[in-house]
Parts: sequence; structure tokens; C-alpha cells
Amino acid sequence: MKTQISKLAGILAFALAGSAYGQVVEIPRTEWGVPNLQGNWQLKTVMPFQRPQELGTKQAYTEEEALTLESQAQKAVEQDNEPLDPNRPAPDLAALPPVGNYDLFWTDRGMFLPTINGEFRTSAIIDPPNGRIPELVAGFQDRMRDLRAARPDRNDGPEGRGLGERCLVAFGNSSGPVMSPVMYNSHMQIVQSPGYVTIVVEMVHDARIIKISDERSPASESHQKWMGDSIGRWEGDTLIVETKNYNPWITYRGAPTENLTVIETFRREGENKVVYGFTVDDPSVYTAQWTGEYPLSRMEEPVYEYACHEGNYGIIGILAGARRLEAMEAAGVELEIAQ
Repeated sequence: MKTQISKLAGILAFALAGSAYGQVVEIPRTEWGVPNLQGNWQLKTVMPFQRPQELGTKQAYTEEEALTLESQAQKAVEQDNEPLDPNRPAPDLAALPPVGNYDLFWTDRGMFLPTINGEFRTSAIIDPPNGRIPELVAGFQDRMRDLRAARPDRNDGPEGRGLGERCLVAFGNSSGPVMSPVMYNSHMQIVQSPGYVTIVVEMVHDARIIKISDERSPASESHQKWMGDSIGRWEGDTLIVETKNYNPWITYRGAPTENLTVIETFRREGENKVVYGFTVDDPSVYTAQWTGEYPLSRMEEPVYEYACHEGNYGIIGILAGARRLEAMEAAGVELEIAQ
């Protein structure tokens, strides 16, 4: 508990520091006096989640380095969108990407690097100082191996497929916590009332409801939600949210979540930016807590309906194909499956 309090004090120090260089930021407020977080926001940036190892403890790029990084990201998309030569030779089979891959035309990745406290960050993670996720605890991989062995086979039925593939929660970790960008649909709408803050994420139309309260309901331990039970409170102009008690099907970065606590912060940094902070605490997975921040940039576009279930023909095809292969095998048909 002392470690968690210490870490929370650290993230609060970042959150309460305000904007860079001591500038005074005019914070929009609700009718009931707290900072107004409402609006449509995008969580897109070329900033990686973990810092490239070669950068060590370098927390920020120079402006010139940031512009180069943005230019490289934009150029990659432009090159991928170049018209193809209709007379080109057939591609090398070994060089083709796996079936189902997206090319950059279908993605909506961040191509800019918004600042946080005036810095062009080299990674979302800021603690540990190397910007990397801490090492896993001893025995974790053995634990995961046992858990995987007890799960249904991926092709036995829908329960063997991922939750995002089943349209139950967002792909990746778009809706959080920790909220982080994915290859497309990294958009959200924040709606506030005096007692609640709701975050509606475009990916799989997840709606996360954060109750503003000093107490957590005892029922949250038995009524476990997909995105956990989130309780928020205001400390000055920063919204602090603590989330725990996740549905046991939910994992974070592939790890079980029964011992996971995530502490998040939301603070306005001007008219068009919210700085979103997070601290991950799970002593059964990581050897230490770790902390990071993302910039949320205002967008004028609406958040669209994702309609995942309505168009989810992939899972039907996968399971139907598996049943067909089983029938062919039972009928003595020799199968030659390309690897």
C-alpha cells in the first residue's frame, strides 16, 4: 500500500504541475465548477508506448527530432498509398504478409507528436526512467502456460477466440484502462454529470462509466465488469480514477487481471488537449509499478457507431471452416494445409 501511495503521489505531481514553462492555462469548467472534459477526443500519436531501448533515459525529443519522426510516419503512409503498376510481376510468395493483414490504407495511426508539458515525449511510459515496462515476476510464464492449457482451443467455439474478435470489448486496449491507441478508431467521447464521467470509445462502442464517489460498492467484487469498476474523485483540477475488479475473461497485455489496479488521471492542458495519465499496479505480474501519459487531442468529427456484431462474418467463417475440416478428416480426406 505504501508503494501504491508513493506512486500515486508521483503521478499527481505530473498531473498537478500544469502546463510547461509556468504558463497559466484557462481551464473550461462545467456548471458545477469542475474542469470540463466533455467533447470528442482522439488518442493518436507517433509516440510509442515503450521507449526504444537505444534512447535510454531520454524522455523528450528535440523539436527537430519530432518533426523528423512525424515526416517518416507520413511518408510511410504516402508510399503505401502509391498506385500499383498493373504490369508488375507476380510477388514472391514468401514475401507476402499473412492473410488478413491490413495495409496502411486501412489504418488510421497517429502521424503527429502532440506535446505534454511542452515536451515531445519519446514514449508514453515515463516511469521507470528507461520508459520500459518492468520485468515480469518469477514464475509468471509458467503460470501463463498453465492458464493457456486450461482454455478452450481457438477453433472449438467462440469462447476460444479473443474478446475483441467476438465483439465483446475493444480490440487492443482502446477502451482501457489503460486506454492506448490502436491501428484505427482511437476516438472517444467524454460526457460528464455531477456524479459520473462516461467515456464512449468508438472501437466496439465500449461505454465506460466512472462513478464520482469516495467509496466503492462492495458489490463490485462479485459484479465484475468488462473494463473493471472505476471510481473517480477530483483533486484540485485533476480527475483521479482507480479501477479494479475486472471480469475474469479480461486480460491486460495478455496477463490476468484479478490483482490489477490502474490509477488514471485526466487534466485539461488548454482548450484542445487533455493529458491522460496512468499507473499500473499488479504485484502478481510486474516486479514494480509503472506510469505513463498520453495526450488526448480534441477533434471535431463525431464518434461513429462501430457495428461490430452486425458485420462479424470472420468468426462465423473461421468456425465453419474448422467444422468443415473436421468433417473432411472424419471422412478420410487427406488434407494438405499450407504453412
